[in-house]
Amino acid sequence: MRVYRRMKMRKPELLLPAGNLENLKTAIRYGADAVYLGGQKFGLRAKADNFTLQDMKEGVEYAHAHDAKVYLTVNIYAHNDDIEGIREYFKEIKGIPFDALLISDPGVLMMEREILPEIPVHISTQANNTNYLTWKFWKAQGAERVVAARELSLAEIRRIHEEVGEEMEIEAFIHGAMCISYSGRCLLSNYFTSRDANRGACTHPCRWKYVLMEESRPGEYLPIEEDERGSYILNSRDLCMIGYIPELCEAGISSFKIEGRMKTALYVAVTASAYRRAIDDYFSSEELYRKNIPDYMREISMCTTREFTTGFYFRKPTEEDQIYTGNTYRQDAVFLGEAEAVDPDGGIHISQKNKFSVGEEVQVMPFRGEAFSAKVLRILNEEGGEQESAPHPKQALTVYLSCETGEPNKIESNKIEPGMMLRKVNII
Repeated sequence: MRVYRRMKMRKPELLLPAGNLENLKTAIRYGADAVYLGGQKFGLRAKADNFTLQDMKEGVEYAHAHDAKVYLTVNIYAHNDDIEGIREYFKEIKGIPFDALLISDPGVLMMEREILPEIPVHISTQANNTNYLTWKFWKAQGAERVVAARELSLAEIRRIHEEVGEEMEIEAFIHGAMCISYSGRCLLSNYFTSRDANRGACTHPCRWKYVLMEESRPGEYLPIEEDERGSYILNSRDLCMIGYIPELCEAGISSFKIEGRMKTALYVAVTASAYRRAIDDYFSSEELYRKNIPDYMREISMCTTREFTTGFYFRKPTEEDQIYTGNTYRQDAVFLGEAEAVDPDGGIHISQKNKFSVGEEVQVMPFRGEAFSAKVLRILNEEGGEQESAPHPKQALTVYLSCETGEPNKIESNKIEPGMMLRKVNII
């Protein structure tokens, strides 16, 4: 029965974050069906690199040339003094063929419908979308898709899908950082630093360490802790649903969204590659997918992550879904560089990001399939001089690799293409 249901399902869209033009191209090379990005105004990730108008045009052109879509976030909650700026912004981007605008404010939606009626609208998770009537309301306003609130369970999402059918799409976060506040609508940042999370300037105070002070004893700080673990009381684990692709599909989610517009190119490549493989394996064979879950989990750890949780999808989160010992990430691999060009003799041109040396084992990330290991045979600088190691970031290098066969450059020159990433695993 499940095989029949899988065959009848539409394969979900894999939606990746793009904090800059490099990450947009990386996401698409590694399997994203769509990306979402912000301009330099009116999105909720003001600290991301974000896109100039020229970057937007180039990014959309690149995506459409590779059969991918681009969604622009304009999802702040606007104040009065934002209105005219947003109106002008919409006029500036008119003519850029975005596949949708991501909006949360009803007033901003009204302006979008007036100025850019040709561009579809998706409703941001910031709008607190928690029931099927909300989906129907936004449909009546002209929206085509709604992003589910992160507080929804799979059972609740399934009910929404049953009520709205195929008329309205459901987008849901399936991987990345979790916000401690309801649908991401947080006031802590504004309170502590006067930087408004709902206008794109969150300083992430949920990741800070807190202590308790009794009012009549100023200056006497008492640690907040459940035992010896520490006091990061608002520090959630990261969401990871790569082991539950069947459940996500059966709930009726049509777009699988990965968080991370402020994350690195390696994060984008790893998450895109792992989820692309998981989705494709499942739609090929559930048995194949189940067998490969440990591989997906290993791969997903090859970028900066916290410990993982399934969020609200199966139960209400408990203390087990928090991290009390610190606010740092784990990192099982480091990014060495992207293949910018490959010479006929197998030399791989990279702009080096982290240190590596001749004789070390590295990994190459192909655009499809599993990463493969290679040994560093030679490192040449821009003048063609030999180097035993590459300790200086941003140095232009030519690298020669060899795989398990030990035959230099015969396999690699065929396997490695411009845009593929090199990484080094298990660096402490």
